[in-house]
Amino acid sequence: MLKRIIAIMLMGVMISCMLAGCGVVSTKNNQTEKSINTDNISNGAAKTAQKDTSDKKILIAYFSVPEDVTTEGIDANAGASIVVRNNNVLGNMQYMAMTIQEAVGGELFRIETTEQYPLEHSALVDKAKLEQNKDVRLELATHIDNLNQYDTIFLGYPNWWGDLPMPVYTFLEEYDLSGKTVIPFVTHGGSGFSSTIRTISRMQPGAQVSDNTLSISRNGVADCKDQINEWAKSLG
Repeated sequence: MLKRIIAIMLMGVMISCMLAGCGVVSTKNNQTEKSINTDNISNGAAKTAQKDTSDKKILIAYFSVPEDVTTEGIDANAGASIVVRNNNVLGNMQYMAMTIQEAVGGELFRIETTEQYPLEHSALVDKAKLEQNKDVRLELATHIDNLNQYDTIFLGYPNWWGDLPMPVYTFLEEYDLSGKTVIPFVTHGGSGFSSTIRTISRMQPGAQVSDNTLSISRNGVADCKDQINEWAKSLG
């Protein structure tokens, strides 16, 4: 009788151990499955983040007025406001914008007005000064269809009388650049940016105005390609 009781007790212990072992295996399998699912979610999030980054675009907006100067016999000229390349006359800012595009990609957008500027130097600078004195806002002839697709905006302009050209004021008032990085670049006759970067920051308080800017003398634009490439590398 005693032997039968002991045998029954041993059998019960063995069954309990077997059940406990099966429970451990079941728990381990569940943990493994959960881990795999988590990895899949992480990989999916990484792919989504990568896709979001690749969808971001660069816009290179610039204001340029190529003056009407004699270019006969000139292969490369950085006169008052032009560069000649392959017999094509380009505005200083136009040439800089195109060179920046070659270095960083992106899309070009030229800020133009419905009222044309005079192409003769004296008349052009006189008109620019008169516009500043009267705080004129000229109507723009070109517009950006979908600003939301851009997260970085290069903004180029000549330094006119120590200030932004008035069409650039119109541009900055027409568009809200909040949440975007704005990278200014300028041509000048010796004054650099003057106070124009502060003006941009004041007009676009929601934008991140970069301090890694590009300033080139108008007399050095024709030979600025290497300088622009080095600057582009520094932007990361």
